[in-house]
Amino acid sequence: MIKKTFQNLIFIQILIFNVVFIGSLEAIIPFYNMPNKDILRKNSLALAKNAYQLLYIGQIKESLNLSKLAISLNENDPRLWSLLAETQVANNLYENALNSIKEGKKIDPKMSELYFSESSIFIKQNKIKDAQKSLKKGLNLQPDNINGLFQLGNLYLMEKNFKKSLNIFNETTNIKPTFWQAFNNKGLIFFELNNIPSAIKNFEKAIEIESNAEPLLALAVCIQNENFKESILLAKKALSKDPNYVDNEYRKEQLWGQKIQKETNKLFSSKELRQDIAIAKLLKK
Repeated sequence: MIKKTFQNLIFIQILIFNVVFIGSLEAIIPFYNMPNKDILRKNSLALAKNAYQLLYIGQIKESLNLSKLAISLNENDPRLWSLLAETQVANNLYENALNSIKEGKKIDPKMSELYFSESSIFIKQNKIKDAQKSLKKGLNLQPDNINGLFQLGNLYLMEKNFKKSLNIFNETTNIKPTFWQAFNNKGLIFFELNNIPSAIKNFEKAIEIESNAEPLLALAVCIQNENFKESILLAKKALSKDPNYVDNEYRKEQLWGQKIQKETNKLFSSKELRQDIAIAKLLKK
């Protein structure tokens, strides 16, 4: 009886210990619930959105770090690999970006954006033929992609293949008649072909859609011999909108050819633009 009573006391003490001590531990140590795939996916997309925003405002390193974190949460979304590639390009990590594109294509080989992004990377590496191949693959998947078509036209323009370039730009404006950039670049081609009336027509059409600095300046160059006063006014307006166009190398990056560059420098030598040129040089990036 005593033995049994002792055993009962021991049991009660153990029970009290379990209730009090273990219960206290549960109060101290929080319960951790592993997030499911849907939660991880949502978190990765939220991070991707933030990464895009950081990239837009120039926080390229922070954007890259967030993109990597998004991928670590969800490696099976090709959009995240495309974003990672974009942030890697911003940080001049071109080979890494190409590897990210490859990972994205493994997941979804029919995602046209991956091929367009790949083409942009090849352009930065000056691999024009590779860029053309990637663009064509992307356009096979999405034939009416305006930006893809425009970029292909630009690649032909870089090679001075004016006929193919014009055909692509015409196709672009047929699909989207308000795409002023294509009209602008058609104007650049016609200027190099010494077809100034057609160049003027396309620059005017571009300005009608969007009063951008580039067609404004290009039109100024076209008419400087026939209407010098109007030419000066257009040039002043263009430089006030975007002072970067004062720079010869910047215009070259925008695919301005040798002939229009020469005539632009002639216009910029005018005393009427001396002050505008000086201000633009101070303001350009």
